[in-house]
Amino acid sequence: MTSHRFPPLLRSSAGLMGLLTFGLAAVPQPTCAKPPVRQPPQQLPVESRWCLPQGDCILLEVADEPREKILGLQLRSRLAPLRGMWFPYSEPQVLRFWMHRTPEPLDMIFLREKRVIAIEANAIPCPHLPCRSYGPDQNSDGVVELAAGEAERLRIVVGMSAAIAPIEGRR
Repeated sequence: MTSHRFPPLLRSSAGLMGLLTFGLAAVPQPTCAKPPVRQPPQQLPVESRWCLPQGDCILLEVADEPREKILGLQLRSRLAPLRGMWFPYSEPQVLRFWMHRTPEPLDMIFLREKRVIAIEANAIPCPHLPCRSYGPDQNSDGVVELAAGEAERLRIVVGMSAAIAPIEGRR
């Protein structure tokens, strides 16, 4: 095992941070820096629907590519009633979702083999990291996100069928 010796100033994180802060403060800052580029919120086409037993159908944007899943509903305004985003996965796994940069509360409905296995109602927005993650400790093969309160309004409950189907002529 190798032992590293550091000067006394660098032996503590406070000393190291002080040195880094001082070093950064001494570097001239550009006067006409460009503002960070902000991407518009992701808007995916409605490609699927989930028709509920009482007859209502939820129209779903489908986030089936890795980048689409990462962006999800970040920066999106409140979803309209009967609108949502579906995140399908080919293999069941423990799925954890968070609300980073998602401005409106959401209901997250976790699915397995075309059944609702868990509901995270009214997941709270998280503007800054670290953020809480949501999801059951059991394997899921998909998640549907709706505006907060929609799961209750639509009487979606654990155990309910979740037969999501493509909309004809889409994709």
